[in-house]
Amino acid sequence: MILRRLPTLLLLSCLGLCACNKSEGGQPDPAKAAKPPVAVEMATIGTASLSREIVAVGSVRSDESVTLSPEIAGRIARIGFEEGRPVSRGQLLFELDDAVHRAQLAQAVADHRLTQRNQQRGLELFERKLISQQERDTLSSAQDSAAASLALAQAQLAKTRITAPFAGVAGLRQVSPGDYVNPGQALVNLEAMSSVKIDFRVPELALPQLSAGQPLDIELDAWPGERFRGEVYAIEPRVADTTRSVGLRARLANADGRLRPGLFARIRLQTGVRDEVVVVPEQAVFPRGEQQFVYVVNEGVAQEREIKLGQRDPGRAEVSSGLKAGETVITSGLQKVSKGAKVIAAPANRTATPP
Repeated sequence: MILRRLPTLLLLSCLGLCACNKSEGGQPDPAKAAKPPVAVEMATIGTASLSREIVAVGSVRSDESVTLSPEIAGRIARIGFEEGRPVSRGQLLFELDDAVHRAQLAQAVADHRLTQRNQQRGLELFERKLISQQERDTLSSAQDSAAASLALAQAQLAKTRITAPFAGVAGLRQVSPGDYVNPGQALVNLEAMSSVKIDFRVPELALPQLSAGQPLDIELDAWPGERFRGEVYAIEPRVADTTRSVGLRARLANADGRLRPGLFARIRLQTGVRDEVVVVPEQAVFPRGEQQFVYVVNEGVAQEREIKLGQRDPGRAEVSSGLKAGETVITSGLQKVSKGAKVIAAPANRTATPP
């Protein structure tokens, strides 16, 4: 029986050897074939000077702002300005009906003249000892009272004219000619906007870094893509009890009048400059949880490395640890790269610009 099965066993062994030789030496195994390098964009890490900044939000204010209102009651007789147009200092804005006040002034002038003559005659009679000193003093007091009444009538008449306390732009008036107004009633806003102020607050921890004269950049939603330059000129002496923050006020030129009071402002306050700071392009950084990583290229191989970031600027970020100047990182094509993958630089027309 064993001799009969021997040819069959020999035939199966020969077939197995042929199959092994064919798989090993005939065609290569696709799983073991080498992967081609991945074309990616790279950038060389460099150093730069970075401004130490504090980021805050604030509001635009007029350099001077006032809501004009009358000090006496009366009927508006004339309006001397156009809404939304510039006015000069001292320009007449509103005039109230002054007929009654002019009559009161005329009466006060007449009374003052009469008391002046009476006082003069009283002095002459007192020198001739024809009246007593008490009578002379009574005449002098009457003259002083008449003078005060005259000054009051003049002041009341002057208050019928409401003028601009400073040069600026008149707002929208709240009254019309013929309206009867009361003391304290709002008539119109006046805004001085040749320069504007920026009010903002920063945390109390930044107090040692603050000083008058520091520059700041301002971005406004109303003018996207533009940056305006200002300067801090005042720091509030008191720290707010509720927010533990410090108030600052900056001044900003506004010759063209584009900046309006009430605009929301994003502020970058520069508190110093640091030189030779290692920076990396923002697109080279990818997060994993709360950690930040980059792919460093070493002899054509991508190596994953954790880094620590500091201050961020548009398009770049400070590297506080994990990278050195002169190393090369991958800036584009990160989704195609894995740890240990071979990479080559993309064509020259797509190479990323180093920071």
